[in-house]
Amino acid sequence: MGLFRATRYVAALPLVDVDALVRDGVRLVLLDRDNTCVPRDARVAPAEVTAWLDRARDAGLALCLVSNNFHTSHVSRTARELGVGFVDHAMKPLPVALRRVMRRAGVGPEATVMIGDQVFTDVAAGNLAGVRTVLVRPQSRTDLWYTHVFRVFERLALRGVAFEGE
Repeated sequence: MGLFRATRYVAALPLVDVDALVRDGVRLVLLDRDNTCVPRDARVAPAEVTAWLDRARDAGLALCLVSNNFHTSHVSRTARELGVGFVDHAMKPLPVALRRVMRRAGVGPEATVMIGDQVFTDVAAGNLAGVRTVLVRPQSRTDLWYTHVFRVFERLALRGVAFEGE
């Protein structure tokens, strides 16, 4: 599997099967914030996302936002509202933040999954950290200007990929 290839492709976070994660030995779920948990053009997570996080927590999974967002207040507020841990300024695709969260949680890469909406940050960081990766479709078309540039190359990288739930 290449650096920019996800383990799985799922249309949206709420469609990721929590029971399957548990069956597969996952104990820690790392989540991107923007356009994975919270649409880029909104301040709060949709009800389906909060319900998914509740199911994951009830199943015993540890949850942590790993965000490149430099607005600490946005990330910390979202983490508080969702009842999850967080790391901001993660500098994905570097795997440093993911490894730090795993170390703090006492969970190895074999029991960790990274879920995000960007190939060149979330998937690459997860692959570099040695964890399973799930790429979801972005919740909103709103993105930072430079993310729009990356999306052009993502479309090329994702040609022929089928997303579960579409």
